[in-house]
Amino acid sequence: MEMELSGDLASLDAELLQLPEVSPLALKSNPYIGQGLFEQWLSLPETNRLVKSLVNDAKAGISLNVPGNTSSPKASTSNPIPSMFPAGSAPPLSPRSSSGSPRITKLRAGPSSLGSPLKLVSEPAKELIPQFYFQNGRPPPKELRERSLFRINQFFYGHSDGLQMNEFKTVTKELCKLPSFFSTILFRKIDVNCTGFVTRDAFVDFWVNGNMLTMDIATQIYTIMKQPDKKYLVQDDFKSILRELLATHPGLEFLQSTPEFQERYAETVIHRIFYYINRAGNGHLTLRELKRGNLITAMLHADEEEDINKVLRYFSYEHFYVIYCKFWELDTDHDFLIDKENLIRYGNHALTYRIVDRIFSQIPRKFTSSVEGKMGYEDFVYFILAEEDKSSEPSLEYWFKCIDLDGNGVITRNEMQFFYEEQLHRMECIAQEPVLFEDILCQIVDMIGPEDESYFTLRDMKGSKLSGSVFNILFNLNKFMAFETRDPFLIRQERENPTLTEWDRFAHREYIRLSMEEDVDDASNGSAEVWDESLEAPF
Repeated sequence: MEMELSGDLASLDAELLQLPEVSPLALKSNPYIGQGLFEQWLSLPETNRLVKSLVNDAKAGISLNVPGNTSSPKASTSNPIPSMFPAGSAPPLSPRSSSGSPRITKLRAGPSSLGSPLKLVSEPAKELIPQFYFQNGRPPPKELRERSLFRINQFFYGHSDGLQMNEFKTVTKELCKLPSFFSTILFRKIDVNCTGFVTRDAFVDFWVNGNMLTMDIATQIYTIMKQPDKKYLVQDDFKSILRELLATHPGLEFLQSTPEFQERYAETVIHRIFYYINRAGNGHLTLRELKRGNLITAMLHADEEEDINKVLRYFSYEHFYVIYCKFWELDTDHDFLIDKENLIRYGNHALTYRIVDRIFSQIPRKFTSSVEGKMGYEDFVYFILAEEDKSSEPSLEYWFKCIDLDGNGVITRNEMQFFYEEQLHRMECIAQEPVLFEDILCQIVDMIGPEDESYFTLRDMKGSKLSGSVFNILFNLNKFMAFETRDPFLIRQERENPTLTEWDRFAHREYIRLSMEEDVDDASNGSAEVWDESLEAPF
């Protein structure tokens, strides 16, 4: 038996004595083989000399050059591991297939199971993740860049000195695909030295190299309009584009002779934009808010539509006319400020004193007016939009804050009753059959369908299409009575034009009324002049 074992040991290759390809499974199933190999290795004279040398070095404090340690490049040559076989007596290795043994392949897929546990396993190749964030915008692809440069060369051909401001509008509209009334602000953004010219290289550096080419239109407009040191837009950033809109739009040419109304129109448009888009209400319009709103669509519509009154979002002159005339009617002393007594007359005394007190307590929105107890024009724009368009989220938030007396984020039964008491008293004064609050509360619960019937949250209000009518019940008597009677004419109008908002319908009705009143005034003044001339003629 011993002879057979020694024969087996003698037939082993010298490289196998270092166990690089001996399976751990084989050693476990035949532990006497490994033990025999180790004892045989220890009995070699070279091994004795190596061990003594390592022990002496350790006692002397010399760093050990252990075989297999890559810290010393000479380790493998200075202290080779002794071989059990004389030089040249080891049998050659049998040729092996690169695919490995069929037996091993069946056991497991992947690296050979015969590998030593001390052998380093090669790490899998790291997957290269392409860059997805670019601080200054994503660079344009090569094909897009070349196509854009070709078009830029066409626009700047024959203009070696660059384009002047009056020649730059086609670049803004056709090349950049921006509204034409952005021409001036874009020109000045590129012409930083105020030379009066934009060269081809300056435009390429801003539009192509600045990665504006790959931005969406909202980001492009935001980047062009905002100040370099700001991360948001303020109202002043919109003034330059509105000045150009007023100067170039065919639907606003008639205002060029009245610059004071041009200024009021621009102010009104800006206030409407911030009312609907700046949901944070802090006067800082962010890129996120700009993308979520419909302002970009309205700008493009205004640029294409010659009739500015068809652009119902923000830019309609008729809408501005209604807002301004409503303010002028209430501002009896024309100091451009409104107090409580002025506002209480709004809508033919439709509002209650209690809700007007809440407005002037600046609970829903802090006034921009510097005069205490007075509402400025911007404050009035916010009020009238909230009052006449209670289907919008800004309006629901505005009136929810008014009704929420303690500011705890919920409207309770007692808070509703506080405001409805004045409505009930007013109904009694006009000999209208009063509706008890208990009946009204049941109706409101059915209209809103709150999660908890003991109170109403802002989420409950936003989830119901009848929330505006609930607020009318609490503090607007005229609209409350109209809601109770359910005018079939108004219902039919809503069904015929479902895309129109409550504000659109209100502004349309009021513009017709105001224009008719103005026509009557003009006719009466004209007839008086004719009468005066007829009286004076004989003399």
